[in-house]
Amino acid sequence: MSLLDRPVAPNPYDLLPATASFTVTSTDVTDGAPLSEHQVAALGNTSPHLSWSGAPDGTRSYVVTCFDPDAPTPSGFWHWVLVDLPAEVTSLPTGAGSEGSELPGSAFMCRNDGGPRAFMGAAPPAGDQVHRYFFVVHAVGEESLGVDPDTSAAVVSFNLAFKTLGRAIIHGTYRH
Repeated sequence: MSLLDRPVAPNPYDLLPATASFTVTSTDVTDGAPLSEHQVAALGNTSPHLSWSGAPDGTRSYVVTCFDPDAPTPSGFWHWVLVDLPAEVTSLPTGAGSEGSELPGSAFMCRNDGGPRAFMGAAPPAGDQVHRYFFVVHAVGEESLGVDPDTSAAVVSFNLAFKTLGRAIIHGTYRH
């Protein structure tokens, strides 16, 4: 089987326990549409603007992630993991995921699957199928998720499975 012949991965968030939903919008990502060149690893590596509203009552912090379930691995590929955003923060400017950027409150980034503590743009293998990049704002019922910058994206996601009050999702696509 070639990369193009493999089945399309399911939406990973459909496989998790249901939570409240709220709204996320972006001036840089249109839901279901191709990402701009700025969100591509070879051309920009720039995290998109995100703005959200309607988080559930009891939200005390946020986690922002970008995940590609279509990567040719059994575990997908984490492009961005931003943890412990204070509850009063309801938007991130374009480029907030740059390595070393100043983040509000006690927020920090964990390593993406490429290694840096930053946003890593789309970088699917040449000739592969269309990849989906899920930008998700997770509303958390605690001020801190209880992880640190050395925590893997998979462990952050595991903690989110138990501590998420709601999710806001927007996704872009890219094919190399």
